[in-house]
Amino acid sequence: MRKIRTYHEVESQTGDLLVDQIRGQRQRLESRLAGIRSLIAVGSGKGGVGKSLVTANLAAALAGEGCSVGALDADLNGPSLARMLGASGERLVDGAEGVVPAPAACGVRVMSMELLQNDADAPLRWRAPSGDGFLWQSSIETGAVREFLSDVAWGELDFLLMDLPPGTDKMDRIFQLLPGLGTLLLVTTPSEMSRRVVARAARLAREQGIPQVGLVANMTEYVCPCCGHSDPLFPGDGVTRLAGATGLEIWSRIPFDPRLGEGSDRGVPAVIAGGDSPGARAFRALAGRLADLGRTGKEDGR
Repeated sequence: MRKIRTYHEVESQTGDLLVDQIRGQRQRLESRLAGIRSLIAVGSGKGGVGKSLVTANLAAALAGEGCSVGALDADLNGPSLARMLGASGERLVDGAEGVVPAPAACGVRVMSMELLQNDADAPLRWRAPSGDGFLWQSSIETGAVREFLSDVAWGELDFLLMDLPPGTDKMDRIFQLLPGLGTLLLVTTPSEMSRRVVARAARLAREQGIPQVGLVANMTEYVCPCCGHSDPLFPGDGVTRLAGATGLEIWSRIPFDPRLGEGSDRGVPAVIAGGDSPGARAFRALAGRLADLGRTGKEDGR
């Protein structure tokens, strides 16, 4: 029987056979999730809409509310969450309870594929039988996300935010790992193309029966920092149309703010560095809403 070789075997061999390894991971996953009050997935189905930016700033805003927060970068091929939170370059430690997530300056615990790669520009490659890598890739990727959840010592958390990869197929595989997922934030822009793609992700969430699904409209408008005048960045309002077609509520509208991008590049989320900017205020308001859901227990359908 073939053994699965995964990232934790870089320093030690597990010796587990396939069935035993999967069973053990499932048990560890259940144990880890038991210590997390609110698991929130941030997805879209589409790339380029700002999922990682939303995840990083929302995590920092929740930490600023006094919550214990973890951030898991499930976008294995394009990891960016560690860098956005200022945890890039941190060394992971293999502790008694599992891999210790990297600490970010804002107090968020971070796990990302970037932290396992030696070179910043290294493309992600998986070990698989020669010539058959395409057959193994989806199962290996899903196994890696499962290990990020089950083999990382997250500890007791108020919130664990997961930055999902683009593509509804990858979202669906991750959802199958999380039958108790309570909250999904679908990030979109007001563009017509985003509306069409995110509508598929909304249908997937509905079919999966996720209790709480909210739309996060990113880059809705540009607000002049001098006079406060705002102008829309896209013609029409695809977000409102998406909400009407799917029956989902718009939980937040985040204006385009150059300080959001600049803060992400420096590893200092705008909710920390941006002061009272429109973007920072929008993230704090969304964090407050999620904190309220956490206190009432509505995020997991209770």
